Amino acid sequence: MSAADTIERTAPTGVEPSASGQGSRTRAVLALARFEARELLLQIPVFAFLVLYVVYTGWQMFSGREGMDDFPVLQDVDRDTQSGPILLGVALFVCVNRAVLRSRRRDTDRHLDVLPMDPWRRTVAHGLSVVPFAALTALVVTFQFTWAALKPGAVGHGSPAELAVGPLSVLLSGILGVLSARLVTSSFAAPLLVVGFVAFGTLVSVGASDAHWERWLWPSISEMGRTALPSDLIGRPAAWHALYLSGLVVLLLCLAVLRGGGRTRTTVAVTALALAATGAGIAGQSPGDPASLAAARTEATVTPQKVQSCVTHGRSTYCAYPEWTGRTADWARVVDGVQSLAGGAAGGERLTVRQRVDARYGLDGDAALAPSTTRGTVTVGTRWGGNRTPEFAVGVASVLVAGDEESAGTMCDARGVTAMWLALGALPHPKTAFTNVTLDDHVDGAEVILAPTNPISLTSEQTRIVQELLQRPRYSVVPKVKAHWAELTSPKTSTARAAELLGVPAGDGGTKTSDGDSCGG
Repeated sequence: MSAADTIERTAPTGVEPSASGQGSRTRAVLALARFEARELLLQIPVFAFLVLYVVYTGWQMFSGREGMDDFPVLQDVDRDTQSGPILLGVALFVCVNRAVLRSRRRDTDRHLDVLPMDPWRRTVAHGLSVVPFAALTALVVTFQFTWAALKPGAVGHGSPAELAVGPLSVLLSGILGVLSARLVTSSFAAPLLVVGFVAFGTLVSVGASDAHWERWLWPSISEMGRTALPSDLIGRPAAWHALYLSGLVVLLLCLAVLRGGGRTRTTVAVTALALAATGAGIAGQSPGDPASLAAARTEATVTPQKVQSCVTHGRSTYCAYPEWTGRTADWARVVDGVQSLAGGAAGGERLTVRQRVDARYGLDGDAALAPSTTRGTVTVGTRWGGNRTPEFAVGVASVLVAGDEESAGTMCDARGVTAMWLALGALPHPKTAFTNVTLDDHVDGAEVILAPTNPISLTSEQTRIVQELLQRPRYSVVPKVKAHWAELTSPKTSTARAAELLGVPAGDGGTKTSDGDSCGG
């Protein structure tokens, strides 16, 4: 039998295949997809970035972030899973593009043309080769979210649509690699296309003034302010965005198949359906925040008592947004610890601890909370753990000493020393906490002390006195604080007099705060 006869017998005849023939071709496509997936895994960029993604995600989960990872907010955790797979997606885009063009680079196209598998079926196989990497990404994302959700301090609700963004982004990157190879047959095009996508996206962002509709055309949309919002105030069109990405993945694969010659009725129908899904997703995610969401955010910010639930622990009342009510016991432990060191009526004062957040500007907002003028009211935020715990203790102690949060911001006398010792003296590691609550993470002179609302300014002399007190056993300081409570909390008592009452040797009497203002010594 001649080579010409072999080619004639093996070449496609255009006759509709039987059911068994169709099944064998499907198995052939899946077999090729498995082979190409293994080949992708052996590519250094894909393997390296896959390992980097898994290792980095594991490091994030197990190392913690200043202790705050022990108290995760799940509506933030689901968005945290979206940035990790980006580099893996870029590597897949480049390597899939090269895989599709392998036969052209090696001049084997003419050999593949005599195979029973049509070129468009090979295109489908290359598209399917990305699926295992998207599935692995989904597995990592699921583990990452589940790890956070199972922590005892977890609050809030995650979104399945937000969790789907990472795997869909990986899948989209691979399919883009397939389509770009079918459109541009140069093996050097893929790296240039990556740069081109970034440059084009930047130009569009500048031209559209970072409009809402433009931002949501990207696979991952970062809105990561420092404030955690209640889940019903987030307002992200996550479900529409997941529909948009899903439709776009199928649409781009169908375009690549059509470009490869697969103009079957099934392909055309799926293309039309994918186009409709993509369009529906774009239409659903493009409008900005509705008026009802803006009203709800304003209500939660300005009048939080209307949407909060309050519980009593001991003497004090704790009011929180619905998703945070389980955290009130943690706040109560800090309050009880600070009050146990206070003297006079402050030791038994009934405080109101109210959770507050400025949600009016959405997830990108980072506005400072205005101090409360109501006596005995202490603000607590939506973040907890790490530095947030000693900062809350500072807020509690300041209110016990000054009466209210607004007055606490102007303390410039013995009250600053008293408040700082109350806040830090009840914590397990007071000297470390002192460093953590300073603005510059140092304790070496005049300092700004962070609190949930207004910070407290300490002079270098006040900082020295607090350090001296923290080096002493707690039982030796508590009696002095309680015995001289009235004088230590009086605005007429100087810092020097506070040192004398607490038994701290006199220093150089520095009276300058960190911003250079004078403070009576």
